[in-house]
Amino acid sequence: MSLAQIQHWIVLGLSVVALGVELYALVDCLRRRSDAFVAAGKRTKQFWLLVTGVAALLGIVALGGVGFLAIVAIVAAGVYLADVKPALDQVMGRGSGNQGPYGPW
Repeated sequence: MSLAQIQHWIVLGLSVVALGVELYALVDCLRRRSDAFVAAGKRTKQFWLLVTGVAALLGIVALGGVGFLAIVAIVAAGVYLADVKPALDQVMGRGSGNQGPYGPW
């Protein structure tokens, strides 16, 4: 097996993982109530459905390659998962009970 083949398989594996993250963000967004987004001080559910849906589509298009589309897709899903999802969890009462002044501990 050549180095090029190994690199191809690594990139393909990372692309599949990234697509999984993007699909997880989309499904999580679909399952949330619309009013929770506003209560959390975030953009509307429709906005985040558009963002995560486009991210999932870009992830499918960019599958097996590392390019601008793949980076945009994983960043969009990452923003939802790192910023919006925790805020929604807090509003919906799913947050961690061990909250300190700077977040969970």
